[in-house]
Amino acid sequence: MKISPQWLRDWVDLKVDNTRLAADLSSVGAGVEGISGEGENTVFEMEITTNRPDEMNHYGIAREAAAIYDLPLKTIEPKLPAAAKPATGKTSSGAGQGASFQSATDARSSASGSTAVASAVAASPATAAFPIEIHEPDLCPRFTARVIRNVSIRPSPKVVQQRLGLLDQRPINNAVDATNYVLWEIGKPTHVFDLDLLEGKIVVRRARNGEKLKTLDGVERTLTPEDVVVADAVKAVGLAGVMGGYDTMITDKTRNILIESAWWDPISIRKTSRRHGIHTDASHRFERGADFESTVPSTNRVAELILQAGDGELVGDVIDVVAKEIDQAPIALRLSEVRRILGNRPSAAEIVRILEKLGFEATPEKTDESEFTVGVPSWRLDVEREIDLIEEIARLYGYDKFPNTLPAFAGEVVEQPEAKKDAELRSSLLALGYDEAISLVFIAKEEAARFSSAQQVEVANPLSAEASIMRTSLLPGMLDMIAYNLNRGVDNARLFEAGSVYEYVGTDPVETKRISMGATGSAVAPSVNQPARPYSFYDMKGDIETLLGSFEHNLLYYDPHTTEYFHPGRSARIVVDGATVAQFGQIHPDAAAARKLRQDVFVAELYLDRLYQHKLREPRYEALPRYPAVQRDFSFIFPDSVLFEIIQTTVMGLDIRELRSFEPVEIFRGGAIPAGKYSLLLRATFQSAERTLREDEVAQWSAKVIKALEGLGGSLRSS
Repeated sequence: MKISPQWLRDWVDLKVDNTRLAADLSSVGAGVEGISGEGENTVFEMEITTNRPDEMNHYGIAREAAAIYDLPLKTIEPKLPAAAKPATGKTSSGAGQGASFQSATDARSSASGSTAVASAVAASPATAAFPIEIHEPDLCPRFTARVIRNVSIRPSPKVVQQRLGLLDQRPINNAVDATNYVLWEIGKPTHVFDLDLLEGKIVVRRARNGEKLKTLDGVERTLTPEDVVVADAVKAVGLAGVMGGYDTMITDKTRNILIESAWWDPISIRKTSRRHGIHTDASHRFERGADFESTVPSTNRVAELILQAGDGELVGDVIDVVAKEIDQAPIALRLSEVRRILGNRPSAAEIVRILEKLGFEATPEKTDESEFTVGVPSWRLDVEREIDLIEEIARLYGYDKFPNTLPAFAGEVVEQPEAKKDAELRSSLLALGYDEAISLVFIAKEEAARFSSAQQVEVANPLSAEASIMRTSLLPGMLDMIAYNLNRGVDNARLFEAGSVYEYVGTDPVETKRISMGATGSAVAPSVNQPARPYSFYDMKGDIETLLGSFEHNLLYYDPHTTEYFHPGRSARIVVDGATVAQFGQIHPDAAAARKLRQDVFVAELYLDRLYQHKLREPRYEALPRYPAVQRDFSFIFPDSVLFEIIQTTVMGLDIRELRSFEPVEIFRGGAIPAGKYSLLLRATFQSAERTLREDEVAQWSAKVIKALEGLGGSLRSS
């Protein structure tokens, strides 16, 4: 946002130049990103954080400057002429004159005489210049208005036009410009209606379903009961806190004006603004929390500017309807806590000075001033806790004034139990040629259901429908990253991601760790002696075997596994000691087409919560044997359902200490082999590290192997 330093000097007698002022404001958090213009036309381009709506105006920045330089902050006191009596011949009680912006309490008390509160509807007194009713006190706890008659609509004075122009605001007329001027002056959005176009009264209510409202931008909008509107006795005349209505706007024909300043529920304004796709200066501030006590002073300030620029006369006093009180609880501030966080500075007197300069009221609770009760000003809705006050003290005292110290340290750095396993997998994947990548944690509901049957964890306030679910699998993100590379001409890609997935187990959300892998393109780059070979199912199988080889286990086998996103016959799951630790395969052609993948893509997902139940293999040294090995071949016929992993695990599980290896040599199907079976030539290697083996021993061990293989349904071939 843009701020005029010349405007700031209206309320603070600053002795520093604009460059120094910009640097000092930035040091306390009111960041000045750039400076343009010269002299009175100098403009600060500022970055105000969303939790500080009190700084989104000139008076709020002036308050910060006054606190920085320990200077008095002038008050803004609208000077209004005596008001004419309403048409009834009576005036409402309560003073609307000379309310000060410096003290919210003063403005609040001065308006209390014209406040009427009811359980369902709050209305202005019958003697007021214009009746006001609040039907939604939770969404609009306060509504303030003022009537001016016999106004001349004309261009604003040059000073108003010049200052609005510096902020890139287009001058319109004296009435509308007055509201914009006050918005940028004190940060309170206000609105002016053509009083003659209002019928009967002002009513704050929910919109009727299907109700139409043409807003100031000329767009006719269809409303729902979720919208709050400012209406008269017949129709809606404004979308509350967002934009006024077209039919009651100020024109050259306007002679009588109703000024409005209200406080709106931030959540309601945010929802309405998003629902209708409107973001205005008013909604931007109301969404972040406006000053509850500023409605009366802002109304009076707008009235003052209109009267100065367009004649007219006030009718009645300010109409201030409070349907619901909003009070901020005081905060206990302990000097011991300030010292614990900030050290031995600043002093208690300096703490009180800083807080009071910012509008807080610090009252000592003990004679030694070790504890204070701090009243929070109405414009600081972001201050709720003791630590918030300590932050205010620190930033105004100056972070550069605190000595550099090292934080206290107790204990030692403790490595996480799974750190070594994480490092082993990551280094192995990098060595295999995979690059680490990171995808979004949020995915679409349909994607979550397609890749996992887990109970989904929904995001309460999603960024979009495509990011409404906490991911239940890493595969959607991996496919998106592979597609991103393919669409940018990277045909050979190998990626992995280590991350968490989320699901409900019973009623509790649970986070578990996984690793996903994705590969496409060439497995072997072309060379003089070897042509390029495309990446295949077996390449990924080998990569996963390398990863699992780092962990101790007894039984490992592959189980054919087909889902709607895996290619049938080119996918499998890996079972280790009875638990599925991984699934992998080629993406199904339909799934690939849906994502516009123009070449074969292979993915895998490892379930680390199950894999990490196994220890890492420890390197063991064995001397080379001094005695010869003996090999024996076995030719068996097995049913197709018997996998080699089961055969190998069964034989290696025999109590034969001298059995060094058991490997397949040849596989054969067809010919004399019946359908549904296959012939497998197996080779066993026996060796002792202590002596030369005897023939009878080898024969006994061979008999054990044959018996075990027959137990699996195999039959020894005779020829």
